[in-house]
Amino acid sequence: MKGYVYILSAAALWGLIGPFAKLAFQEGVAPLEVAFWRAVLAWLCFGAQAIWQRQVRVAVAHLPVLLLFSLTGVFLFYGSYQLAVQKGGAALASVLLYTAPAWVALMAIFFFREKMTTVKMTALVATLAGVALVSLGSGDVIGGDSDQVATAIFYGLVAGFCYSLYYIFGKYFGGKYSAATVFFYILPMGALCLIPWLEFSEKSWTAWLALASLAVLCTFTAYHCHYAALKYLEAGRAAIAATLEPVVAGVVAFFWWGEFFSPAGYVGSGLIILAVILMVRDRAEA
Repeated sequence: MKGYVYILSAAALWGLIGPFAKLAFQEGVAPLEVAFWRAVLAWLCFGAQAIWQRQVRVAVAHLPVLLLFSLTGVFLFYGSYQLAVQKGGAALASVLLYTAPAWVALMAIFFFREKMTTVKMTALVATLAGVALVSLGSGDVIGGDSDQVATAIFYGLVAGFCYSLYYIFGKYFGGKYSAATVFFYILPMGALCLIPWLEFSEKSWTAWLALASLAVLCTFTAYHCHYAALKYLEAGRAAIAATLEPVVAGVVAFFWWGEFFSPAGYVGSGLIILAVILMVRDRAEA
């Protein structure tokens, strides 16, 4: 039960990323500035942990890979996700984030020579169908034209792809450094890459509260809950339980911001979550 409490806590905290981001937008903070402060404030947490645990040293040869991870995992991922929330809403962005397992499956076929099983093919088709239905069911709901919907879908898929790369980089760094060490390097480098695209604004206490919540609760605390869960649960079970995230995002976005999908959008969301479960179970049984 401890494992499930931890992983559901992590999923619930991740599900609050979109709603807290929208609160910051409402207070006049631009999406990329939200991404910047999320990285900087989370770095203060991870950095303090890494220094306290004396886990800040890395091999010089690994710095280029850490830089690449910072570009995809912080600069592109944090930025595209906030833009997806702004353009399409918290629920839409969270659902599209869960296309990540489909991206992982495709990369595994081309880079790791994994076989395309029937389950993987079914999951990929379900993901594509889900994205199509979410796209068709979002136009009237978010009150935007087709260009706005297309932009929201694009940023959401970019976020999903960048999120999938955490699996690749996680395998590379997993046996070498702690997560605190990796985040100690990638968060500030990713934040620096965002600066040329920013115009800093004056922020209210509400805006700072939203930004701090994104960093401390939705990033630092959520990660540690996820890590703690893996001590009690198999990775596959944890991943399936984590699909609570888009559900939390959708429920909170509905009651807080009045967001909702059309029936087609809900069917599409269900297909994407089903695809995640199929993909994780297939990997666990392999």
